[in-house]
Amino acid sequence: MSEFLDGSEEIQRHGGKLPHWQQGEVMQFVTFRLGDAMPAAKLRQWKEECGIWLSHHPQPWTPEQEKEYHRRFTWKLESWLDDGAGSCIFSDPANRIALEEVLMCFQGERVEHHSWVIMPNHVHLLFTPLSPLEKLMQAWKGTSARRIGKGGIWQENYRDTMIRDSKHFANAVRYIRRNPAKLRPGTFTLWESERVKAI
Repeated sequence: MSEFLDGSEEIQRHGGKLPHWQQGEVMQFVTFRLGDAMPAAKLRQWKEECGIWLSHHPQPWTPEQEKEYHRRFTWKLESWLDDGAGSCIFSDPANRIALEEVLMCFQGERVEHHSWVIMPNHVHLLFTPLSPLEKLMQAWKGTSARRIGKGGIWQENYRDTMIRDSKHFANAVRYIRRNPAKLRPGTFTLWESERVKAI
């Protein structure tokens, strides 16, 4: 099976209102955030608008539909996250180190990481899942919350996108690399594989 999304192959779905999609070991770009990282009023408005749009555009999407979704919804959320709302506990290096260790403990066994960045209030990951996506997310979020010891720190859900082709992969790499551009050194952690460093 290809490392990129294949429209002719079966896609597995899990999750409720906002389902998640996996196609074997096709690469994923995933974002998850702290539970307090999004202002509640903005989030309610976003969910309402997104829900209406999704009801008219069920997945899997055409490339044009995916582009429209990201333009209308993903980039709005990303902008809000980058504003640095909430507790921003990952500005603290000790908390970032705890999360780094959790992310990397499955490397080469349940996941093959390509690139990730830990921002003060959210995380972007680009990886090949070698096990079910929802199990990886449960392990990363649950174990890191216990190690950090501040209770249920994470938002319940996460955003995932399967990587379509090498251009999409390179765009995801550059997005992750550029995400902390406005942050002070020492308030984020960027990790890249050898493959990604060549991009």
